[in-house]
Amino acid sequence: MSALIPGPGVYEITADQYHSDPIPGGSLSSSGARKLLPPSCPALFKYERDNPPAPTEAMTLGSAAHRVMLGAGAELKRIDAKNWRTKAAQEAKAEALDEGLIPLLPAAHDRVLAMAEALRQDPHAAALFHPGAGKPEQALFWKDRSTGIIRRALVDFLRQAEADGRLIVPDYKTADKADEDSIRKAIRRYGYHQQGAWYADGVKALGLAEEVPVVLVVQETSPPYLVNCVQLNDPAMQIGRWQNAQAIGIYAECIRTGVWPGYSDRIEFSGLPDWDERRLLEEMTGR
Repeated sequence: MSALIPGPGVYEITADQYHSDPIPGGSLSSSGARKLLPPSCPALFKYERDNPPAPTEAMTLGSAAHRVMLGAGAELKRIDAKNWRTKAAQEAKAEALDEGLIPLLPAAHDRVLAMAEALRQDPHAAALFHPGAGKPEQALFWKDRSTGIIRRALVDFLRQAEADGRLIVPDYKTADKADEDSIRKAIRRYGYHQQGAWYADGVKALGLAEEVPVVLVVQETSPPYLVNCVQLNDPAMQIGRWQNAQAIGIYAECIRTGVWPGYSDRIEFSGLPDWDERRLLEEMTGR
């Protein structure tokens, strides 16, 4: 490992240092593992690793909310402009980014502050992220037993273990909707169950705890900025861990061979989506 990361363990490094991957030869994160699996592919993983995409507005808002709530990460910079279309606004935004700040227009800046206040008012979220209960944005690095590759994770807040030996990992998410049905769909769409299993594996591998519940703290980005806290259940964690194992195997093989496959190495049979095919066949045959 590099001088920055002398060995497996828990480190307090910046998000930029973490995302730049301070491991010689590379390491694998949860987001990278998800990018290796369908509907993505190893070729896309490698391209985005070598050419990091620019953050979206939603990602910027999430980073800002993390900063205000957890007190970690880049500081906010309010840019007094109506939008980003003017030259002055673009220059101010670029200057803030160069200084390592998060530039926000007034409306977005005020929204983030209001979201943080609403989060503090939620009893479960406030307890999970209580400053005295742990440290924000801690980077975990550990060796995968089956392949020897280095895995890494950047947890929002690394709590101390409870008296019963559990170590609860809270994971803050922003969303359009935070009702249970929307959260279930988001877990599937964004692979939050894989991320949760990844975090739990890191905590266990580093000997911090044996039982690691992962709680998603989901907050809506529109007033009144409702919060919903849900713990990932055992089936979700088991499935996430199984999918992670598939991704780790693919990564290890790509590293070994230097080959990063695309979607398929052969001509596949394909057609309409299943539901559309069934509907149209029924219509065609008059059933």
